[in-house]
Amino acid sequence: MLTATRQAKILDTLRADGEVTVEELAGEFGVSLSTIRRDLNTLSAEGRLRRVRGGGSVEPDRVPFSDVEQQQRPEKSRIAERAAEMVADGDVVLVDIGTTTALLARSLRGRRITVITSSLAVIDQLRDDDAVELIVLGGVVRKNYHSMVGGLTEQALTQIRATTCFLGTSGVRPDGSIADTTSMEVPVKRAMIESSQRAVVLADSSKFPGVGILSVCGPEDLSGVVTNDGADPATLDVLRDGGIEVVLA
Repeated sequence: MLTATRQAKILDTLRADGEVTVEELAGEFGVSLSTIRRDLNTLSAEGRLRRVRGGGSVEPDRVPFSDVEQQQRPEKSRIAERAAEMVADGDVVLVDIGTTTALLARSLRGRRITVITSSLAVIDQLRDDDAVELIVLGGVVRKNYHSMVGGLTEQALTQIRATTCFLGTSGVRPDGSIADTTSMEVPVKRAMIESSQRAVVLADSSKFPGVGILSVCGPEDLSGVVTNDGADPATLDVLRDGGIEVVLA
């Protein structure tokens, strides 16, 4: 079995089981313990899994969307309102999945704009709004997190050009890079950045540094970050030094 094929199957096993030992993987694939350790170290360095003692793990979506949206809700609401002020009439706006971006959609109601999204929560906010032109990207539905992912979603994004994309995130690292916890979401986020003139991250202070182990993009791919008081000052300075607009809500 090719190394890349084995590593892909290791990730599939981790997604199914959450956590697995080196011994279990070595037995499953019929290779040595040292080979599996090298595989796990490679995947960890790429941000595709988290190494734990004796094996590896990935972070499944254990917390339902309805629970996440109640966390830091006042802060998220202020961030969403400030982000909405960055949108002008006539703009084409890409809105990522997430609880803060869903609140952004609510703040965009009644605006003469086009909103393109892979978020079911954003669709719920805007589907009955006569002013907003709503375009749905499509894809495979992740029911627990109200999102659409996969090749169909990514292919649709290659056909559009947006004024701004607003991204959610699991974490903003000290070097200003953006992280996520779910490998299926990362390619969609990257495609949104590629399809937009500018990318703006919405992240409340708890996302500094947050929990993401997968790299979405570096600070050089961003135009702005909207957050609230309490976000790590050193990370905000890194962003500002990189020419990124930091907006405090």
